[in-house]
Amino acid sequence: MSSSTPATRTMPLRHVLADEGFRLFFPLAALHAALWPFLWIALWSFDLPLARDVPPSLWHMQEMIVGSWGAALIGFLTTAAPEWTGTARLRGRALWLLAASWGLARIVGFLASEQLLIVAGLADLSWLLALILYIYRISIQRRTDRLVAFVIWLAALAVATGAARAGMLMGDFEFSRDASLASGYIFLGLLGLALARITVPVTNHVLDPSEETAAYRPHPGRQNLAPGLVALAIAGDWLGLSPAVSGYLWIAAGAGFLDRVAECFVGREAFRAEIAVLAGASAFSGLGLLTVGASRLGAPWGEAPGVHIALMGGLGLAVLAVLSIAGRFHTGQGLGFNWPTKVAYNMVIVGTTLRALPEMGLLPLPPGPLHLLASCFWALAFIAWLYDYWPSLSRLQTDEESTC
Repeated sequence: MSSSTPATRTMPLRHVLADEGFRLFFPLAALHAALWPFLWIALWSFDLPLARDVPPSLWHMQEMIVGSWGAALIGFLTTAAPEWTGTARLRGRALWLLAASWGLARIVGFLASEQLLIVAGLADLSWLLALILYIYRISIQRRTDRLVAFVIWLAALAVATGAARAGMLMGDFEFSRDASLASGYIFLGLLGLALARITVPVTNHVLDPSEETAAYRPHPGRQNLAPGLVALAIAGDWLGLSPAVSGYLWIAAGAGFLDRVAECFVGREAFRAEIAVLAGASAFSGLGLLTVGASRLGAPWGEAPGVHIALMGGLGLAVLAVLSIAGRFHTGQGLGFNWPTKVAYNMVIVGTTLRALPEMGLLPLPPGPLHLLASCFWALAFIAWLYDYWPSLSRLQTDEESTC
């Protein structure tokens, strides 16, 4: 005689991580974001092991933008796109191949091996093109235009990434720097698209956890305002517009992100961490772009502080928000952040402040080696997030039948 009873089995880690994109790439993004700038400053003092002709700062820009934020992007899109369209998610070998392509470029960047520049460039372009084809195939399969904007921005990111690598190979480091900055600004455009799709369900869930109502309905005409203005400002830079004209374009793009902050005021619930961090990501992005625009109009500081406020503060908070919200929803936990994650958000803010404000003359330089304290807060932010989320990301329970 036999009977069937449900039994629970814990899957091996390699299968768990390859079960869905966020489980593999969110920890990779957190580890890379935490370790790269800290090691660059604390271990190598702004140098890199094999750097010769290419300035280490260029490697740094590429690794933070395409490396850290790239891993978060892969994890987000391979998780969200199937959910939005009701299609099967990528699993197993496909995810490991994406991780191998991403990781190969990171190893080259870690060493700053100029002999392997082509290898790093091809590796980054491989996962970018694979992501573009994946999103495009889903769009065709479902006959939807919901993901078209992501395809366009991903294509722009691939072009900018390829241009940055080409500039490094040719020794045109100014061109490479401009292309790397464009990559960062393109990520802000992708951020605007992601926030437009994340903020609505998160806010409605906070306002009504039962999800029986949808009280929060932002104006649809403003949904893509920030990404559109970022695209206009990027085009202005590449067309060679005057500093004054491009400065006003970046100020307009910053205002587009600040407009998203205003939409987050939904009563006292706006102070909930889930909504506040999304508003903070838009606020830092907007303030950073305003600072960049002001520098081009004659403000007494360079563009670097504004770039760090936008790409370190804005994108840093946005990536942590995406990692946290998607990490909880897709592990069946629902909203409600734990204290390590809330600490992580504040550490990003402190790290960004210590990195940007002294260069603007608004804060004294902190004690110790230049930017070391900022990198410590930054690293601890992502380590705190990983400490909080690794237990749920690394375990996946499956029901099996056992017979006796």
